Amino acid sequence: MNYLESVFGLKGKVVVITGGTGVIGSEIAKAFNQAEANVILLGRNTEALNKIISELQNNQSTVLGFTCDVLNKVNLEETNNNVLKQFGRIDVLVNAAGGHVPGAVIGVGQSVFDMQIDDFNKVNELNLGGTVLPTLVFGKAMAAQNSGSVINISSMASQRAITRAFGYSTAKAAVEIFTKWMAMEMALKFSNQIRVNAIAPGFLISNQNRELLTNLDGSYTERGHRIIEMTPFKRFGKPEELSGVMLWLASNASSFVTGTVIPIDGGFSSFSGV
Repeated sequence: MNYLESVFGLKGKVVVITGGTGVIGSEIAKAFNQAEANVILLGRNTEALNKIISELQNNQSTVLGFTCDVLNKVNLEETNNNVLKQFGRIDVLVNAAGGHVPGAVIGVGQSVFDMQIDDFNKVNELNLGGTVLPTLVFGKAMAAQNSGSVINISSMASQRAITRAFGYSTAKAAVEIFTKWMAMEMALKFSNQIRVNAIAPGFLISNQNRELLTNLDGSYTERGHRIIEMTPFKRFGKPEELSGVMLWLASNASSFVTGTVIPIDGGFSSFSGV
């Protein structure tokens, strides 16, 4: 094995991905599968899980799926026990579960005072609770084995005030401080070979935001144009463009990196608009 293989090699690593049926989760699963890691997908939709698994089972590494709710501790612990029973360890956890809740989005012609507080609580529970709880469950294996990498998903909505996305923004901002706090906790109390980081994707077109960003003919809406104006790359990102940083954060190539939030945004976070 040469140096690059020893540093970057993910072959045989055990990678758990929550939100495995989503746009980001499924794309990340493809990348780890191509790197010949053993991929364990978690999702609430069994049919969608099976579809993705069938697409990935062309490699020599194992691909498994578990129907699991990231807000259900019993579900998570059962899945954790099954993974450990088969593989004996967990090397990487990617917390890709999350998303918007419509009632926590400020609608056109509305103000923050029209927001539904129950939906605000739901979006925070989904994104923050759905990151914290899996980390507490699967992170125990990393603490026991003194190694591992946790990768969370933040958003540009956490770093800059973006109109309408109030609930989602507060949830992802909380994910960022949890990332930094957990990085400190794991390094100081368990091992400096356990790392916790996050990525902050810029604007990708997905099923959740397609109607906000594009018209039926594929042209950009007014909101879509405003985002492009604030993005130096002058385009939206693609889900597969997250994979390189993900693989880096999972590998020994980032062995001195923890507590970071890495933008993958085409320059959106660095541009003042002037």
